[in-house]
Amino acid sequence: MKKAGWFGVFMFKLKAKFKPAGDQPEAIKKLIKGVDKGFRYQTLLGVTGSGKTFTVANVIEKINKPTLVIAPNKTLAAQLYREYKDFFPENKVCYFVSYYDYYQPEAYLPVSDTYIQKEAMINDEIDRLRHEATSALLSRKDVIIVASVSCIYNLGVPGKYLETSIKIEKGKPITRGDLIRQFIRIYFERNNIAVLKRGQFRVRGDVFEFMPASEDVIYRIILDGQKTGKIAKVDPITRKEIGELEELAIFPSKHFITPVPERERAVSDIKKELRERLAYFKKNNLYLEIERLEKRTREDLEMIRRVGYCHGIENYSRHLSGKLAGEAPDTLLAYFGQPDEFLTVIDESHLAVPQIRGMFEGDRSRKQILAEHGWRLPSALDNRPLNFKEFQARIGQVIFTSATPAEFEAKNSEQVIEQIIRPTGLIDPEIYVRPVYNEKTNYSQIDDVVKEIEKTAAKKGRVMVTTLTKKMSEELSDYFAKKKIKSRYMHSDIKTLERADILMDFRKGEFDVLVGINLLREGLDLPEVELVAILDADSMGFLRNQTSLIQTIGRAARNSKARVILYADRMTDALKAAVSETERRRKIQIAYNKKHKITPKTIIKDVQRFIDVGS
Repeated sequence: MKKAGWFGVFMFKLKAKFKPAGDQPEAIKKLIKGVDKGFRYQTLLGVTGSGKTFTVANVIEKINKPTLVIAPNKTLAAQLYREYKDFFPENKVCYFVSYYDYYQPEAYLPVSDTYIQKEAMINDEIDRLRHEATSALLSRKDVIIVASVSCIYNLGVPGKYLETSIKIEKGKPITRGDLIRQFIRIYFERNNIAVLKRGQFRVRGDVFEFMPASEDVIYRIILDGQKTGKIAKVDPITRKEIGELEELAIFPSKHFITPVPERERAVSDIKKELRERLAYFKKNNLYLEIERLEKRTREDLEMIRRVGYCHGIENYSRHLSGKLAGEAPDTLLAYFGQPDEFLTVIDESHLAVPQIRGMFEGDRSRKQILAEHGWRLPSALDNRPLNFKEFQARIGQVIFTSATPAEFEAKNSEQVIEQIIRPTGLIDPEIYVRPVYNEKTNYSQIDDVVKEIEKTAAKKGRVMVTTLTKKMSEELSDYFAKKKIKSRYMHSDIKTLERADILMDFRKGEFDVLVGINLLREGLDLPEVELVAILDADSMGFLRNQTSLIQTIGRAARNSKARVILYADRMTDALKAAVSETERRRKIQIAYNKKHKITPKTIIKDVQRFIDVGS
């Protein structure tokens, strides 16, 4: 029977080498029933290695709606992107995260009178993937977007992004001059000399070639008089045609796009706000602020008037979009449509939900200082992430997934479904507690972990070591190198795509030890890991609380030989709780294995690049 709000034709087609097993069939059934009943929030409490992603993939196939999957960091988002892409090869799976490899936000420190200019390094490949995501959402329904929490940030206006797109159909009237003007209007750059890059086009006679913002391929449009004669897809290396199309939609090369009439209105509105703000500063004898604001704003206005764009144009987004002061910005969520038209999955929700809740206030406090001291107009505060209430109003039904759900999920979910049994029969790892430092023998946790690494690496196993700081992870990796141990470190300073490559190299065995902090906790699927060593496990704080310990221990739950060593001189409450919960889950799995005569087997998983660069 067709369900209310579902799309009539089943678009999603799940492909897998295995069927749901263990707790998965019951979890899938309950989640689908919950969606059917209209439950706003549901939680899938799934232990590490129980196949939460496969369970959710089965739900997506049956619910048959576009789906947004939110992950708490780029690395986990990349892994989920690969998993969903493998599960749904015939559908559109996209990756949407912040495109900055390096980002220093604009800020002002009044105490020292220090202005910090925005510095950013944009990753071109991630920018392409973001455009791929938005153009997919506006052109088809069988779409899964795997995103980081950057999906709640301002992202232009979907309506204008769609309205200004160019529709090309074979045989339909169009003139050469009109097509050139349309490319320029949607911020494509003309390039008749060098190799085409994304967002550029060239014209030679009646032959147009362009590379869209969302793909690394060239499209060729050949005019026949004053109509479209041919549309072809072209290999950018060989320049040979690799396919012919009947029609083509060309989306803008930038997300912040404003047609000329609205641009003129926006410029007028910005000028009006500038006059009002300058009058306020003058009234309060703030002449330095007047000089700062007037110089910057007039330079930006000149750029917007001339080319429709300026550095930091997002700070004028309220005027460009025609929104009211304080009105919520349009984000990736707006590209999905109405809340009841898509499903939201929040992975590792115990981390992702607090991140979403905290983004707004941090962003606002920084911009308030900039506006107060004349570095930005007050309207810059409307270039912001959604606050939590706005986020909730823009999503419909939600499935939280986590091995350690937090208070929000537990309190608000209409049902919490446990998925404790692993179909592979794998048991939670045995845990060993060893001292950080033995004064009598002068033997430390580092001495012990080196010994354990050497034993594990000799058997071709991999090791994960978690530290408390970035500096310690780097220094420990250097120390291992001196001991002839092949290791790498990974933390938030490592570029997005480089993190994915490090994990792939780790799985392939190009090095034996991965050292890190919290990036090695949630969700990472690394079945080759036989040992997880948690240094300073008895420290107090976020990185060694009950949730963090359980999550880190879970990284060893995909290998039948895996074990965990906690280095601690005392058993904190968090340690006791983590060990107790792990033991509870072990008993459940052991009983299930005994009843069904299952021998635990290490997960066998192909080593694949998380993100296919240039795909």
